[in-house]
Amino acid sequence: MSRPVIGLTTYAEETRFGLNDTFSAVLPLSYVHAVHSSGGRAVLVTPDDPDADVLDGLHGIMFTGGSDVNPDLYGEPPHATTKVKPERDAAELLLMRAALEADLPLFGICRGMQLMCVAYGGRLHQHLPDVLGHHNHRPVSGPKFGEHPVRLTPGSRTAAILGEAVIVNSFHHQGCADPGGLVPTGWCPEDNLIEVVEDPARSFAIGVQWHPEDTTDFRLFEAFVEAARMRRDQVAAKR
Repeated sequence: MSRPVIGLTTYAEETRFGLNDTFSAVLPLSYVHAVHSSGGRAVLVTPDDPDADVLDGLHGIMFTGGSDVNPDLYGEPPHATTKVKPERDAAELLLMRAALEADLPLFGICRGMQLMCVAYGGRLHQHLPDVLGHHNHRPVSGPKFGEHPVRLTPGSRTAAILGEAVIVNSFHHQGCADPGGLVPTGWCPEDNLIEVVEDPARSFAIGVQWHPEDTTDFRLFEAFVEAARMRRDQVAAKR
């Protein structure tokens, strides 16, 4: 049987091809690799011309990392370090709200988790060093990623997938200050920053603050793809 189709949101950036700079839809291939390695079929969703009909051919949607979420969306002025892409925010919020309404399996990674918090009425810390007093979640030198533990709530969907503790990689300077209507189910024990959010009322709606696509641990992707497969089978059974 065909693989469940997973939509992956993309960046719109100036990119160099040969000698020419071209405005392009781009995404690190690590996201695609993680979906394909977990049994899904990845398709890229661009931020231009957004409409909920994008979801019609999908069995799940992933909201990927990237630029800061615009603080206008939660009623705060921008921090000096905040860099936003309003067009991407608008397109992805439209798709996220439509996916949630349809109970389409949804997975948010880094920025994607932050966008989930905003979509659920929450707000963000715009610059974690101001709040936490350190740069551990986005190193200013050394390795690309920070590394730290995450403790997960027993009985949560994410704990069922990963266990009650995991070591994660991170690269972000914003973070969840208020998850809104989401349930926080994972924290960094070193500073109590929220690292996982879930909506238990949905078939699959999980956001994580780290980058599992840049690891060899694809358990979250496998669970997400399985939820998308179940969604596909349920839709097929109704026809």
